[in-house]
This record gives sequence, structure tokens and C-alpha cells, in this order.
Amino acid sequence: MVIPTLSADARLRECVESLGRQTGCHLEVIVVDNSGTGLVRRNGNAPGARVIENARNVGFGAAINQGFRASTAPFLATLNDDAIAHPGWIAALVAALQVRPDAGMCASQVRLFGEHLLDSAGMLMAADGSSKQRGQGRPPEDFPVAEEALLPSGSAALYRRAMLEQIGGFDDDFFLYCEDTDLGLRARWAGWKCLYVPAAVVEHHYSHSAGAASPLKAYYVERNRLFVVAKNFPARMAAAAPFVSLVRYLWHLRYLVAGRGSAARFRAEGHAGPRMAWLVARAHLALLAHAGRLRRQRREIRARARITPLVFERLLRSHAISARRLAEL
Repeated sequence: MVIPTLSADARLRECVESLGRQTGCHLEVIVVDNSGTGLVRRNGNAPGARVIENARNVGFGAAINQGFRASTAPFLATLNDDAIAHPGWIAALVAALQVRPDAGMCASQVRLFGEHLLDSAGMLMAADGSSKQRGQGRPPEDFPVAEEALLPSGSAALYRRAMLEQIGGFDDDFFLYCEDTDLGLRARWAGWKCLYVPAAVVEHHYSHSAGAASPLKAYYVERNRLFVVAKNFPARMAAAAPFVSLVRYLWHLRYLVAGRGSAARFRAEGHAGPRMAWLVARAHLALLAHAGRLRRQRREIRARARITPLVFERLLRSHAISARRLAEL
């Protein structure tokens, strides 16, 4: 069980204490302190947990990888530091993987904290590489049964060690956002399945660390969805992705004028339209700067693929979200 943290505040303590109330299995809790100043040790907000301190913020995925290397457990759970796990959470996830050797990852029923509404029931993919939480804002009763999902949200997930060792863990270079999408798609290429487990309930304070519509989040979400496309999309889908992005940008503009969607929230928090355009430009420049590494990673993913590009395309279409819907949310 690995929890990366930057703020190491009272919500981290609530998170760790919720893990102490887990039933049905043994759980080793590792907290990775990305504050660079030893905040976890100074604040004492991780009682009973093993703490790894970093001299700087290495990012979410890199912190998870550190915890993975420090553990020998057959399963790795990830949890945001602002999430509260219900007592049977981890037992439900482990039980699901134990009876499905073809599954390498599980998605939790993640609820918005204090509300009877979902944050995620797995993830959906748009044709431009953008990902979005399945069921966000809908009641949990809309997703009542255990079923296959595309991939889990890293805010509350379980991964099989054998799968992580095979595909190489999280990509450290993503730093923040979409690293769970990239990992899940690489696992899918390698033939692993994902299960949604509605009995595994977590409550999440959404975007506690980076803000719901901050420039930091906007930049990394846009940059990293480009990385996802470059690494994981078959050639035909990658060629179509820029046109889908253009459609999404146009819908963002329309909803911005109407005062709806993520673009409107970005402006409402004091960030003007030109700044949003600059963040998109920066993201594309970063794609060019990382092109060589991404090409090498793409070849490695194809070398260990156990499904064809056509099967991968069909998989994404069966768990798709439209560009319009993405802009609207």
C-alpha cells in the first residue's frame, strides 16, 4: 500500500487511520513524502506507516515506484493522501484479483467525499488520449455490479506485482496526472484485464493538492495525454487524435462562453483564455522535446504486446467518452 503525499496535512492522517481499520487481510502502509522538507515526520500524520522521504517532489508515479521497490507484497495498492478507505476496501480488491489470474488491476468505487456521488468507477478514454473518470457525479447505484473496466484511477487502485514487473511500473516522466492512464493502457497491450469492484469503497477529496482547475493541472493533463497517444495509440488512432483534440478545443470554447465545463472553471479561478492557449502550446512543445524517448517506449510496448492494434482500438471504443462530453464536464 503506497500513499504519495506533498502536503502531509490532517487529511493524510485521516487516510492512514482509515487503513488501520481495514479488515480481512494484512496491509503494509508506505507513505512517500514528496514535500522535500520531511513534513510527514515533523507533522506526525502517518501513524504506524513506513515513511520514505524525498529531497524534492519526484511526482506521483515515481513515488509509487519507490514504494513498490520497497515492498515484496504480491499486490500493490495506491491511494491518494486525501482519500478515506471504507473498512472492507482492500479485502474486496484482493479477493477480486485472487479469482481472476487474467486481471492485473482493479478499480475501486471512488466517491466524492461526503456526497452520495461517484468520483470514479474506473476510467474512460477519448479518441485524442484524454481520460476521464467513469460515472463522475452520478450515484453509486448506477454502477452496482462487478465488471470489466478499461483501467483504474490511481487515486484508489490495486495492481498485481507480476503485471507491474512485466510492464515496468509507472512512467516517472509523467510527474503528475495521466500516469495511471498510461500504465493501464500498457497493461492492456500486454494482455492484462481490469476489474471494477463496487464493494471496494473509497471517499475522495477531489483535486485537493493541485486544485480543480489550476494552471499546473491544465498543463500536465494536456502534456501527458499527448504522451499517452505517442506511446500507446495505434498509428491510425494517433493520426486522428489531433483532429479530435481540435473538436474538443472548440467545445471548450463554446462552454467557456456559456460558463460551463472545465474551461469556465479555469477562467473563474482567475486564469484568462490566453494563458490556457499558452499552456496548450507548451504541452505540444514538450511532446517534441520528448519525442525520441517516447518513440523508444512505443517500440518497447509493441514488443511485448499480446493483443493486436485492432483489438486495442475496439477496447478503447468500448470504454469511450466523446470530446464534447469531456469539455462539458
